[in-house]
Amino acid sequence: MLIAAARRTYRSASAFADRLRRSPLYRASGTEDFDRHLAEAAQWLARAQDAGANRGISYGTDFGGPFLESYPETTGYIIPTLLELARHYQDDSWHDRALAAADWECEVQMPEGAVMGGRLNKNPTPAVFNTGMVLLGWAALMRSDSHQPSAASARRACDWLLSMQDADGCWRRGNSRFANAASTVYNVKAAWGLCEAGHALGHQAAIDGAVRNAEHCLTQQQPNGWFANNCLTDPEHPLLHTTAYVMQGLVGIGRLVGRQDMIDAAQRTADAVIECMDDEGFIPGQSDHEWRPAADWCCLTGNAQTAIVCAHLYALRGQPRHLEAAIRINRYLMRHHDVDNTDPALRGGVPGSWPVWGDYGRLKILNWATNFFVESLLAERAITAAKV
Repeated sequence: MLIAAARRTYRSASAFADRLRRSPLYRASGTEDFDRHLAEAAQWLARAQDAGANRGISYGTDFGGPFLESYPETTGYIIPTLLELARHYQDDSWHDRALAAADWECEVQMPEGAVMGGRLNKNPTPAVFNTGMVLLGWAALMRSDSHQPSAASARRACDWLLSMQDADGCWRRGNSRFANAASTVYNVKAAWGLCEAGHALGHQAAIDGAVRNAEHCLTQQQPNGWFANNCLTDPEHPLLHTTAYVMQGLVGIGRLVGRQDMIDAAQRTADAVIECMDDEGFIPGQSDHEWRPAADWCCLTGNAQTAIVCAHLYALRGQPRHLEAAIRINRYLMRHHDVDNTDPALRGGVPGSWPVWGDYGRLKILNWATNFFVESLLAERAITAAKV
């Protein structure tokens, strides 16, 4: 007992010393220069793609370290962002990046059609969620370019997802070995990828499978908007990140198939999350089933996703509170975004949490956090441009 207690004390002291040493490496800008923050975050994504030996996008970086190996899952849903950046900047180099990333995803797709869990590795295992995320990218390129390699890979991925799906729409098989397989309601975002690909391919079975999963997801929502069985690690106190995945998936599928009940469910959750937000834009990184805070840190990743959802809800329904929430969150993100760092692996990237030693993505820049920040800024700009 004494030895175990001594080890716990040592680990705690070591973690605290590591926090003191590395957390100052990333500094909040305190500024709200919209165009600069967008440009620096976009350029971080470019450096993350250029850092490795392939055209996937690096998982991110530990503070003070190099770019890590490419991450198939998130490279997939960064592809649509790269296409949006090409349109925003009128710069085809972003489009070329999207094509290169999609081709790489085709190269590393598993023989059965699945996408591997985790970072690129020599012993891949299939993952439902990751497969759906890459479908979002392949579908975006099929719509914009009629990209044939993406179409072939997407059909194989759709068929694998359908083969793994149970009759009630839930995926209990084929989940990532890195996830809590009993708490994967957030797979509805993978279902959105299945739905997008189904529309792009004219694959009705894929669309139907996506709808079944979304309907299963709805059975897990409480009247107050909170979702059960929906977290990577702690389903009693789910991350805002996974809660936002659910909102994104329901809005995405609802828009494609004309299901207002799915959009209603996402709005119910978004409205509850907005109520948890303070005047500065801080939202607790975890909440319990009554939306009581279960963390004293902010999940920047989930914040950015929530801003995206709110912007989409505003575009669909025109309720001012959703636009105000998206803008408030984006200003919080900008003020906590380092755009002056001399380290190219840190400058412009977005950490998992604020403070940066929070439990999600502790002392790491994450490519998906950075991507969602870019997405949230582009969504806001699209709305404000339309108002002019």
